[in-house]
Amino acid sequence: MLSIAALIAVFCAVTARLMIWPASGMPAHVDAIVVLAGPGQRLSLGLRLAREHAADVLVVSRGYEGYGGPCPPPVPAVTLICFDPNPPTTQGEAEFAGRLARKYHWRSVVLITSTPQDSRARVRMERCFAGQVFVMTVGLPLSAWPYQLAYQWGATLKMLVLQRSC
Repeated sequence: MLSIAALIAVFCAVTARLMIWPASGMPAHVDAIVVLAGPGQRLSLGLRLAREHAADVLVVSRGYEGYGGPCPPPVPAVTLICFDPNPPTTQGEAEFAGRLARKYHWRSVVLITSTPQDSRARVRMERCFAGQVFVMTVGLPLSAWPYQLAYQWGATLKMLVLQRSC
């Protein structure tokens, strides 16, 4: 039987891999950039990638704790789609982006999110989209990490146990 110290070590290792140092990156070009709602400078990163023509489409969620304002100014030669997810969660964002992907025959997307949400957002999107999913993350202030880690663990368990489909 595992000791308490071993369980704590495993929990810390899994937390570090999934929420502190997740795999991140993207190729030079994808079909769409999807900016998820939430804390951090997500919109800035999404707009920068769009200006660099990393994708032909920029999709911006204005959901809960998201950008919340009007659509940002369009980027030349990039289609801009702003939406309010229903439900206003990562699940609603993945469902909407998955519908867009099927409609426009996308083969790859990059999700823009914060580091702690990376792995959960990736799984959500992979459940709703058959193509390649990449993730680029933005940092958060150190003061936000305790809440974000607790929140992401709860949301991840909910996703794995209660919400197993797109």
